[in-house]
Amino acid sequence: MSFTFEPVSHADVSHLMAIENACHSHPWTEKTFSSCIGGRYFGFYLKIEDDIVGFYIGEHVAGEATLMDICVAPEHQGKGYGNKLLSHFINQSKKLNNNKVFLEVRAKNISAQMLYMNHGFCEISRRTGYYPSASGFGYEDAIVMSLVLS
Repeated sequence: MSFTFEPVSHADVSHLMAIENACHSHPWTEKTFSSCIGGRYFGFYLKIEDDIVGFYIGEHVAGEATLMDICVAPEHQGKGYGNKLLSHFINQSKKLNNNKVFLEVRAKNISAQMLYMNHGFCEISRRTGYYPSASGFGYEDAIVMSLVLS
């Protein structure tokens, strides 16, 4: 099974929005997604054969990168593709001469937290009530994590 990483372009947004909508209770809009392509933003999607299985969007400014969004299509979750995407993001961050990476994750998303910790990320703070809850009632904390790149 062969896989490739392709840079995200404006032509890819409609395809990637299907994954975005399937993965998040409060997904980005197409306009927001499009605004995160080019300039200080970088993103790639992962293809297995001819199937897009996931993507990430990062931002880099002044030697620091932020993982803005990462998604694996629900039917492809649990197969290690999130690990591949995160590794690619970290490597791209290094290539762009960043020395630190940040991300935010829902406090209840334990599987994502474990993925990040397995890559060396550490919790550095918490944002109380940052995310709207999946149920639509109330808010959920965000855990802010960082990784120092060598």
